[in-house]
Amino acid sequence: MPTIQVDGLEIGYDRAGEGPPILLLHGAACSALSWKPQLDGLADEFTVIAWDEPGAGRSSDLPDEGLGFADYAAAAAALIDRIGAGPAHVCGLSWGGVLAQELYRHYPEVVATLILCDTYAGWAGSLTKQEVESRIALVEAALSSSQLKTGLPGGFASEPPAEYADLASRMEAEVRPRTLRGLLDHAWADTRELLGRIAVPTKLIWGDADVRSPLSIAEQFAAAIPDAELTLIAGAGHDCNIERPAEFNAAVRAFCRANSEPATCPKPAHSVSGGRSRRRRSG
Repeated sequence: MPTIQVDGLEIGYDRAGEGPPILLLHGAACSALSWKPQLDGLADEFTVIAWDEPGAGRSSDLPDEGLGFADYAAAAAALIDRIGAGPAHVCGLSWGGVLAQELYRHYPEVVATLILCDTYAGWAGSLTKQEVESRIALVEAALSSSQLKTGLPGGFASEPPAEYADLASRMEAEVRPRTLRGLLDHAWADTRELLGRIAVPTKLIWGDADVRSPLSIAEQFAAAIPDAELTLIAGAGHDCNIERPAEFNAAVRAFCRANSEPATCPKPAHSVSGGRSRRRRSG
């Protein structure tokens, strides 16, 4: 299992294929496992990198004081740099889409394009105050339960392909209490002011049956980000990359082909370092 060390944190990741690099940022209470359909389906043409964010999968636990968005961004930028994968197409789903926005905010030089999927401008930037409070209550209930599930609306509108049907349950079994508490640190994040300043090619991919991040949020992003392209995945819910991988991968492939340099993934430059900001509830 490949890893890097950033500010005392071990970051695990999966890497497959050769070609223009795509960094995949997973959602909350998930891990690199959630991107298995993309590691399987896109590695024939791209260098596909799926990280386990701090606190998830094979990576270190979150520190007691938590991490700010700038800290997550520094870790992702260090990963891109140290494995020689930049600038990269950066694809984030749900919470991972918020992290992709923050990576672009702090380290725009490592981001070639953005692919934002079923995501938010932070919960507070896309949801009503009442809905944010409801989601906080659901996460707090999960923390007091023996089963660490976020309790948020369903990830799938139907059934995913059989080979990926167990991914959600496998990830749920790995969720750590401290990681869920870290999600609450950022519950009131709002990135709306950043959207209009995004100056790299941006693809939006949404399941058209997503009830967790509904189409009104996709329309918010499409209106705010200059020249953003929106693709809807028919019959898919929030985790459209797992539920409809063929359609999702086709959208990513076409966009990255259209916005890639002909060169393959470059060698490490070692120019980006970590540096924990200790800023919490930022965004």
